[in-house]
Amino acid sequence: MTPDKLKTILLVEDDDKLGRQVRSHLTEAGFEVDWLRHGHDALAADPSQYGLIVLDLMLPGTGGMDVLKHYRGQRCDVPVLVLSAKTDAAIKVRALDLGADDYMTKPFWPGELVARVNARLRRPLANAGDSIEIGRLRLDQSARRLFVGEESVDLTRVEFDLLLALARRPGVAVERGWLAEHVLDPERDGTGRTLDVHVSRLRRKLGDRAVCLQTVWGVGYRLEPDA
Repeated sequence: MTPDKLKTILLVEDDDKLGRQVRSHLTEAGFEVDWLRHGHDALAADPSQYGLIVLDLMLPGTGGMDVLKHYRGQRCDVPVLVLSAKTDAAIKVRALDLGADDYMTKPFWPGELVARVNARLRRPLANAGDSIEIGRLRLDQSARRLFVGEESVDLTRVEFDLLLALARRPGVAVERGWLAEHVLDPERDGTGRTLDVHVSRLRRKLGDRAVCLQTVWGVGYRLEPDA
């Protein structure tokens, strides 16, 4: 990805006031922003021309989920940050399953948005096509299967979503609260207090590769590629 491309962001947001605010904050941070307001226009855009996409879910014409699915269906690996008022855990998990790299809920602090954009662009792309490889771990997103070396490992829905969320941010400490909010279903999986149980079970299934799933005390968890 060229330096110029890294500084170009596609914003897909139909709310005029919010769109102006996001564009202003990103422009002040040194980015060039192309702003689209309609889902159909987003479908027609070439996402490969951008370093990152900020995508709303509630769009006229074609919804953000369909736009995201369309981009990933084109084998587009440009990072996508979903910016949405929807807080339902199932919707967040679906967005991540479709290939979103991050999910922010409205309202939000402009500084946090800029920080997440910069953090995402500083990290190399971890996924090639539909698979993500971290050392000897390979996650097949379509089949929702984990391979450790050549061996297939059966995971529960929560275990796979947890590992996938960490694999999309290799080497980055992900907060427990964020993982609980984006991975756990509060009606079915409990709250953040159950997250440690899922991590413990996942480590047992990873076997000798459990060393790469690290606890960051006082913060959360990190998937370390070089461990």
